[in-house]
Formats: sequence, C-alpha cells, structure tokens
Amino acid sequence: MRRIKFCQLFLLTALAGMTLIAKAQKVDKNQPWSVRMVQSEMVRCPESWQLDFQPALKWDYCHGLELQAMLDVYDRYGDERIYNYALAYADTMIHDDGSIVKYKRSDFSLDRINSGKFIFRIYDQTKNEKYRKALDLMRSQLDDHPRNEDGGFWHKKIYPNQVWLDGIYMGAPFYAEYAYRNSRVNDYADVINQFLMAARHTYDPQTDLFKHACDVSRKERWSNPKTGQSLHSWGRAMGWYAMAFVDALDFIPKHEAKRDSMLMVFNQLCGMIKRTQEPKSGLWYQVLDKSGAPGNYLESSCSVMFVYALFKGVRMGYIDKSYLDVAIKGYNSILKEFIEVDKDGLVTITKACAVAGLGGKVYRSGDYDYYINEMIRPNDAKAVGPFIMASLEWERLQEVKSALAGK
Repeated sequence: MRRIKFCQLFLLTALAGMTLIAKAQKVDKNQPWSVRMVQSEMVRCPESWQLDFQPALKWDYCHGLELQAMLDVYDRYGDERIYNYALAYADTMIHDDGSIVKYKRSDFSLDRINSGKFIFRIYDQTKNEKYRKALDLMRSQLDDHPRNEDGGFWHKKIYPNQVWLDGIYMGAPFYAEYAYRNSRVNDYADVINQFLMAARHTYDPQTDLFKHACDVSRKERWSNPKTGQSLHSWGRAMGWYAMAFVDALDFIPKHEAKRDSMLMVFNQLCGMIKRTQEPKSGLWYQVLDKSGAPGNYLESSCSVMFVYALFKGVRMGYIDKSYLDVAIKGYNSILKEFIEVDKDGLVTITKACAVAGLGGKVYRSGDYDYYINEMIRPNDAKAVGPFIMASLEWERLQEVKSALAGK
C-alpha cells in the first residue's frame, strides 16, 4: 500500500473537519433561491478553491462560472461573505506579478480564459494591480491563440482545427468585456466572428440544430467526413453557446457591424431551444437530437442554461417576449424536478452531466451511447452557476411584476 505523506494526511484530516463543520451549518429557507444556492455552496465548499469537487488548487472555468454568479448575487443582495469568498480564490490563485497558479498560456486553452470574467470585478473593487496584470496575461493569449483560416479559435492547442460550442462561452464574453473596458474597438469584429463562425461550422440543416463541435480539417474519427461536424447536438454545448450570446452582447456596441447577424443567429438558437423543450416536463434532454430516445434523460445543466439565456434575452430585448413563457415553464420545472432541500436548508441541484467531450487520450467518440453514459452527479458547477444566474433573472422578473401590480 502506498504510504500517505504527512501533508496529505493533514489535508485529508482538515477536509474531514471542514465537512463536519459544514454539516452543522444551516441555510435560511426564507431567502431567494439564488442566495440559498450560494450559501449552500459555501457550506459544501468552505474554501472557494474547493468548488466543483476540487481536491487541490486549479485555475478552472467552473470556478469562474460559479464565482461570477456569486458576485451577481452579492451585487444584488449584499453580504460581504460572498464577496470575500470570491476574493479568496482570486487572491490565492494570482501572484503579485499577475501570474496565475495552474495557468499555462502556451496550452492555448479557451477553458482557462473564462475565469478572467470575475477578475474584472475583483479588480474594480480592490484596484490591486496584480489583477489587472492577470487580465492582461489572459487577453494576451488570444493574440497568439491558434486559429482556423476563417479566424475561428481552436478550442485548445491539443485539439487542432476544432471549434466547440463550449469554447465560444469560454472565450468570447471575456474577449468582449476586455475590449469594452480597454476601448479596443477593433476587437469587436473578431468577437462577433467567433459566434458567426461557430454557427456556420456546427449548424445541421437536417435537424435544424447546432452540433456539439466541428473539426474543420475533417481528420478526427468523431467528425463527419463531409461536414466535419460531430454526431450529435449535446444539450450543454448549446447551453454554453446560448449563454455566450447574452453575456457578450452586454459589451458589444449596438452600431457594430454584423451585430445584427449575431442577433439573428441567437434568435435562431432560441427557436431551437423552444422547439426542443419537452412538452410535459418543460425541461431539455441531454442529447437534443434524440429527445425521448431510450436511455436519454432530462438534464439539469442545459435546462438552467437555456432558461437563463431566454430570461436575459427577453429582458435585454434580444428576442421576442413570447420566449418568456418558455423560460417561466422551464424554471418552474427545474424547481420541481431538479431542486432538493435537506433538513438544514442546503439546496442541491440534481441530474447534471459531469463532463462530455470529444477525442482526447481516452478517446471519446461522441456517439449517442457516449453522451448518455457519462457520469451524472448532483451540484455540478455547470448546473449550480447557471441556476444562480437563472434564479436572479426570475427574482428580478418577480420584482418588476410586483412593481407593476402596485401602480
């Protein structure tokens, strides 16, 4: 048996102790859902670096996703504990010179860019120069990031010529916000191109859906030899894409050329979301082009992502108000089917696909059996973060309705 080093034993003991402390804490059931989920995560993960089941420090898109959502809750409802929780991760991971623990620029991974979004807000609050330097470092990656001939970023250096819908969310909203904050007006065209490029490469006219990814070189075993597209439309991939639109559009000026084309694609995507909503449950399947097929299941992360994107899209005027009915039905169904509350008030979101990808060392074929047999787990960050964001949109909507009723 391999011997456990003292430091490892100490860490395991400390984590066990924190778990016992966490179990003794309670969450106020009278708070809004967004607040309750944030508090529940802070109980489950006493240190912010532990989010998404991490046993050690990692610069990961899931941390950025959740902490961005948590800061949204802080901005809306207050509670310095939430801000300090996000700050602790930033302070732990970013050195004084702006270098980032576990971030390697030369990997050219779009996934590593996503956490930069919440750092903008940490820098706004602290004015600590190390955060500005870290933002500049991540932005510099995009200057040298490998691209296809049409300007589309590769998902990662280890995935040459591949465009994944996931990657649009990981890179484009950060790219847009950095351009906005630093008056880099020439960058907007490139940001918009990432969205339009992804639509061209992944749209399947036979199903009227966007596929998970495309290998532009058509060399990967998972890709169609004629189109380069992957085999299926994965729910969360389209969820990432939908969220990318509503988050990036916040920073792209209305007069920018081809912004209207971007809105047209987003409207097309929202039509897909509406059409694939399962009528009875009000939710969405793990594999959208096989909705209702044996083994397929209603999945929480894509469902909350779609609901968030629709809520925000209506609020910002990007899509027709009729989509509000789809979002409301979806949100109520999420509460009914996926949300559980224990005796201490801790909120759990269930039935999230842990991960799904294509290719790689342990090769992922992207066939139907692959998607439906990946691990399913509760409180996955990819469901938690968007649930917080969708809940904030729902709570804002209730306030507007209350205000109108009071007139």
